[in-house]
Parts: sequence; C-alpha cells; structure tokens
Amino acid sequence: MRLGILGPISWRTPPRHYGAWETVVHNLTEGLVKRGHDVTLFATQDSVTTAKLHAVCPRPYSEDPDVDPAVMVPLHISEAMEMADEFDLLHSHLDFIPLTYSRLIRTPFLTTIHGFSSEKIKAIYYKYADNPYVSISDVDRDPRLNYVATVYNGIDLADFTFRAKPKGEYLLYLGRFHPEKGIHLAIQVAREAGLPLVLAGIHQDLEYWRNEIEPHVDGKRVRFVGPADQQRRDALMGNALASLHLVTRPERFGLTIIESLACGTPVVAMDLGSPREILGHGVSGFLVRSVEEAVEAVRRVETLDRAACRRWVEKRFTVDHMVDNYLRVYERLLA
Repeated sequence: MRLGILGPISWRTPPRHYGAWETVVHNLTEGLVKRGHDVTLFATQDSVTTAKLHAVCPRPYSEDPDVDPAVMVPLHISEAMEMADEFDLLHSHLDFIPLTYSRLIRTPFLTTIHGFSSEKIKAIYYKYADNPYVSISDVDRDPRLNYVATVYNGIDLADFTFRAKPKGEYLLYLGRFHPEKGIHLAIQVAREAGLPLVLAGIHQDLEYWRNEIEPHVDGKRVRFVGPADQQRRDALMGNALASLHLVTRPERFGLTIIESLACGTPVVAMDLGSPREILGHGVSGFLVRSVEEAVEAVRRVETLDRAACRRWVEKRFTVDHMVDNYLRVYERLLA
C-alpha cells in the first residue's frame, strides 16, 4: 500500500522533548514501514524516519522563532496535496486546515482528530462532515462527524523500561504547563499526601507557571527538572511511585498515561474524558473526581501490581495494536 502520512510541524518527528501528535505519527509511520508498506512522511526536515521523508519546513516552528507557521504550514500541506495522486491513501494528523483541500484531490483522505482545540474550529469540520474521521477515544467525538473508527494511540514498548521497584519516593507530573493540565492540583495532592512532586515538561502558559506553579517550586517538596527527552522520560516515569494526571477539562486520550503504565508506574487520573477508557481503575491506577480522592488514591498506589500496569499496555496500547487498527480502516476506505 502506498501511503502518505501528513504530520504536524510544531515539533520534530519524533519529538525531542514534547509532542504527542508527533510521537503518534512517528510510531504509526515506523510501524507501517515494518509491515512493508510504501510510506511517505510529511514532516520537518530534521525528522528521523525509515519512511521516505518529504519536507519543506527546515525546523519545527515551536523550537525556532524564525520559522513562521503562517507560511510553513500552508506550504507543508500543499506539498502533500500536490503529491496526493502518488498515494493509495493520504492520512492527515494535522488538525483542520488540510480538510479545506480535501475536495480538490481524488485520493481517499482520512483525518485523525487528536482533539478539538476550540469550538470555533468545528465550523471547518462541519463543512467537511462527510469526510472519514478517526477518533482517538470514544468520548472525544462530535456527533455531526462521520467517524469510521476509534483507534487508540500506541507506543513502542522498547522505549519504556519496566521497573518492578521504583528507586524514587516521589510523585510525577510530566507534560506541558497549562491550566487545563491541573498541575496546581498535583501540587496540592502531593503536599497533602506528604510526598515530593517532580515536574517535567515545557512551558506553554507562562502566566500560569509564574503565578500558580513557580512559587511552590523549592527544589525539595516540588522540584522542576525541565523538559524530558526519551531517556529521561523513561527514568522519571519508571522511578516514580505514581504519575498524576489531574486534568481540569475532558482528556482526549492522555499519551503520558500509557507511557507511565508501560514503565510499571500506576496513574492517578481525574475522571474527565478518556481516562475511563484508557485506565483500569483499581488495576493500573485510580480514577478520581477531587483532590481528596486523589490523595487517598496516592496512598493506595503501592497496593497495585506494577507488572499488571505493564501488561495493561501490552494488551491494548502498543504500536502493533494501533497499526493493525489503522490498516483495517485503510482497507475499508479503499474497498
């Protein structure tokens, strides 16, 4: 099968530190190549892939302020669309803008929706409501759109080391610093549970960081270690007592949930959106609805079997599972 995979260019594929969409695109692309498919990846020029790389954007715009996304994103999309006849199917992971080209090409065009960033962008989705879409969780769907499947994100287990006994005595938040991620709640939970909290990730909302997070960072009870590359992410997750995922708005998927579980580390997650689909309550972590419930859950995480956390991912959220499910979608559309 000749496949074009249109990825984002906010970060490199795979990302150096942060980039959930880029991680998923990388895992899918590499998995398809291993299955013998002819794959062209549309990503930044510094991306690393075994597929054919087609790139016009030299570096990720979130890493290089000299790269103007208003220029590079349309150029990036236009390359894929102008090459569409070379593929049996074109698969977009680039949100809503590529949809505006979709009626101008003859090649079947599939869009994975990695979440709706606002209600306003839905106007474009609604114009192209009859296009085929994939959701990344059952809960993150809009009833007006033509979903052909839900395909859960998958990770490469080789990237995550299982640790039966963590070396650390800390809780972990890893991700981006934004109010919707509930880092302020994680700080409160760690304080009330009497455990140190390690924070790793990128600053997305500086005002939130300066006002709600930074005043609590003392290097002991709350420690900020900066962005985490794959090696550091593996160590931080694997050596934590638990990862905290206390979002304040419905989660679309939660890639760090399955990454943590792959290391054997349970997750305490706010029961908003997809965690109910992704996490096994009482098996691989706990679903909570308040800070008080989260504190109680933290006190119970050592009763969970860390090997069961790893098995939870092995049975549901590997690259192979994801590739199998996407291939079923491709075959259905091409039939």
